[in-house]
Amino acid sequence: MTENVVHLHKPTDPPTDDPAPTVLTVVPDAPPVPLWVRSGRAIRTVATHETTRTTVRAVARHGLYTFNGGRIVARRTWDGKTGARYERMIRAAEAAGNLEAAEEWEERLQRFRAARHHRRMDLLHSPVEAAKGVGVGVGMGIGVLVALGVVMAINNHDARDVITPLKATIEFIALLIRIVQVVWGPALTIGPFLALLALWAVGSKQQAAPQWALPAHVRNGEGEPITPSIVVKALRDLGVPALRNAIKEMGDAGASMLSPIVIAGCGVEVDVTLPSGVSTVEVQQRRRKLAENLARHEHEVFITIPTAARTVRLWVADSGALDEPIGPSPLVTDDTLTADYTKGRAPWGQDLRGDAASLSLYQRHLLITGLSNQGKTAALRALALWLALDRSVQFLMGDLKGAGDWAMFDGLATVLIQGPTDEHVIEVTEMVEGAVDEMNRRLVAPPGTTFPPLIVLVDEAQVAFMCPAVDDERRPYGGSKAKSRYFTAVRKIHNQGRAVNVLMWQGTQDPTDQNLPKLVREGAHTRASLALGTESQARMALGDKAVDGGAAPNLLRPGLDKGTLVVASDGIEIPAGQASITVRTHYISTDDAHAIADRAKVLRDGVTTLHAIERGEERDPLADIAHVLADAPRLFTQDVLKRLAALDEDAYGAWTNGDLKRVLEAEGEEPKKSNGRMVVHRDHVLRALANRDSDASASADG
Repeated sequence: MTENVVHLHKPTDPPTDDPAPTVLTVVPDAPPVPLWVRSGRAIRTVATHETTRTTVRAVARHGLYTFNGGRIVARRTWDGKTGARYERMIRAAEAAGNLEAAEEWEERLQRFRAARHHRRMDLLHSPVEAAKGVGVGVGMGIGVLVALGVVMAINNHDARDVITPLKATIEFIALLIRIVQVVWGPALTIGPFLALLALWAVGSKQQAAPQWALPAHVRNGEGEPITPSIVVKALRDLGVPALRNAIKEMGDAGASMLSPIVIAGCGVEVDVTLPSGVSTVEVQQRRRKLAENLARHEHEVFITIPTAARTVRLWVADSGALDEPIGPSPLVTDDTLTADYTKGRAPWGQDLRGDAASLSLYQRHLLITGLSNQGKTAALRALALWLALDRSVQFLMGDLKGAGDWAMFDGLATVLIQGPTDEHVIEVTEMVEGAVDEMNRRLVAPPGTTFPPLIVLVDEAQVAFMCPAVDDERRPYGGSKAKSRYFTAVRKIHNQGRAVNVLMWQGTQDPTDQNLPKLVREGAHTRASLALGTESQARMALGDKAVDGGAAPNLLRPGLDKGTLVVASDGIEIPAGQASITVRTHYISTDDAHAIADRAKVLRDGVTTLHAIERGEERDPLADIAHVLADAPRLFTQDVLKRLAALDEDAYGAWTNGDLKRVLEAEGEEPKKSNGRMVVHRDHVLRALANRDSDASASADG
């Protein structure tokens, strides 16, 4: 910036030869902004304002709706008049390698062309035929009108009435002409606007505008319908290089990969045949990204593996549809509903297609697992409530939570134990062991004997497996080892109970190897899981086959997907090629459960429910051995066991030589061998009994 130097002289100063001027240095302000700059800033502000953008988008959107609507109508008209549609389908079928479909579309195209040729030939003769028809019609019409006039003239005795009908017809035609003359002008004016409105409606329905011009909720993908192009684009952007390159190289832009997209309940379903070099696992592992590419949440996209090689099946829910509750259970809405254990199916809920999901319970052990507070008890209770409507079914129930969730079965179940303590676990274990005894009794029954179904149900079974209590013989009630009483009893029922209708149902939380041993979970025929935390837990709950086939309860949303189960069972209808099915179960409230249980009680003669296991009289094994030896100086061990069983079947019926030896060795008088066989001497037993009594007396005196 340059300085302006101004020389100033004071008028009062005397003149001198060399006047010293007063120097004032002036630094001017910044130059004024030119008008064109200020105008440009204003224009830029207006152009970038959100209102302006919205207006421009709206104008462009509606204009393009009309233009592209015309293109769509023209395309449809062209398809209707020509064989373009058939030719496209032939090319797609050939690209997919489906020659049968290509031949079928070729035949349809030939039929279409033959019919079109026939119509065109008819048009050559139609003008002559139409003229003849019009002439004949007019002549007949005039004749009829004249005949009618003659009748009127005869009736009215007035010859002028002969032309009255003909005159009235001519006047009516003239009126129509005048109406057309009046309407024709406005119609010519309004007609184009109506045509444009129709084209706009077509374009608007198809969202025929660029993405940037669409409304905000459409640009964000909310509610966007699933189309082949959207699916292919989602797969292309999945991050699998081999898949992306293969789609780019396909002449049909990937259309041959897709099966027809079909409506499936509250969503759509499509099979995707992956190109060579792309594994189904690569797609499964990118479920979240695929869902986002389809403008959906992760829980709204399910990926399963059908039987076809290199194929994944995608089920995509309508946006927000899975957050809507399903209807009430038929058990609640239908008071006349009954159950049939052998042939019936329990109404459990709906699958993702919206179809009813029902489960056969006939001779199937059951395991339901999941995180806490996800609806496990409600899902298990719904099956038991349905089965209770079959009066032949018997129940032994243990609720190791004890919150009253199973209280409605008081009066239905033979045994109902409710509580979380170790004592409750002991009673539940003895209940299951009693079911094992009943199973053994049935197994040795004569062939052809029929037995009523016996359901042994334990809810919160992880409490039993984790119980630290031990019995008098130091055998643990819990645990997963062979000497664990609960584990052993469950395994026995799993092994042989199905054959005689003794079934084990268990509900458990958060499966691990500690609270749900492998042998127990793999013994269940029907395995179902609610939301879980990890894939390893999902494998424990459902098995490797189901998880490898796409089952993913670990991807369900805890708290939001309550009551949603992933089921692996041959007792429920599963789509061909899949290893599991996702079921949204009906919720039955506690009040409704009591009402259903009351209906079940009416069907029965009355059941007395035990709330604790009745234990038999405490026996003294040593005294009983002495008792059975009272008439013999010695007996073979097998004879001693037979006499003990006759004395008390419940206490000694299952005894073996090892049990007998254990009792006698504890007193220092184990069985001895005589002539090669083990015998028990009466004197030895009496001596041991006397020594024990004397020791007890000494302890009491001390």
